[in-house]
Amino acid sequence: MERRSLLFQLVRRDFEQRFVGSAMGWIWSLIHPLVLLISWTFVFQFCLHQKPPEGVQSYPMFIFSGMLPWLLFSETVQRSAPSLLDQAGLITKTVFPAEIVPVSVFLSTLVSHLLAVLLMVAAMGVTYNQISIFLVFLPFYMGAIGLLAVGLGWIAASLHVFIRDTAQVLSVVFTFWFWLTPIFIQEENFPEKARWVLFANPLYYVVRAYRAALLYSSMPSLRDLIIAAAFGAAAFIAGGLFFRYMKRGFADVL
Repeated sequence: MERRSLLFQLVRRDFEQRFVGSAMGWIWSLIHPLVLLISWTFVFQFCLHQKPPEGVQSYPMFIFSGMLPWLLFSETVQRSAPSLLDQAGLITKTVFPAEIVPVSVFLSTLVSHLLAVLLMVAAMGVTYNQISIFLVFLPFYMGAIGLLAVGLGWIAASLHVFIRDTAQVLSVVFTFWFWLTPIFIQEENFPEKARWVLFANPLYYVVRAYRAALLYSSMPSLRDLIIAAAFGAAAFIAGGLFFRYMKRGFADVL
């Protein structure tokens, strides 16, 4: 019960600190993805004349639906890396469960993610008079993203305590990972010999599920959920064990 209360306070504090002193507050959590969406739409649709796949009416919505799970995942992991250093005072001066810090980062990011999902649902409802009943399955995929992001976040956060270049390395890795996720590049446009990269990418299955529910009003594949959950569970367990091992040396470095 105490940990649950502490986690709630950390989530609230993290979410408020991200927009402290801002006149528009949490609305910035909607503005940032919208700016990305508008800029990418201008480049790919109006400059490069890319068209949405068959069955999709709007290229911006096609991009946005794929971008949503990616932003939740990448922001959680990248913000988790320096999170232990940010909470160093609590970790070193009190009996503090350091492992809940990356969890709080995910939950805080999830709040912004839910606002962005609601924004897209509203846009689809107003513009295309379409709201899918299969949206009820998205929380399961959010849970799979959470397992994956928290597990990798534990690894990144514990490494960053000892190797301060970890956050920069993550930035490079995520640049490549982004383009290996079918957000802009459709699956059929990947070279045949490189398709294995898609199948080894857990975000591939989540992006497909988001698009199925948000764009196509169809039920996401149960197989995709099982695979995404398996990736997430493996990362969560491995990250938890790695964090527990590295945690022994935190007090000496922090």
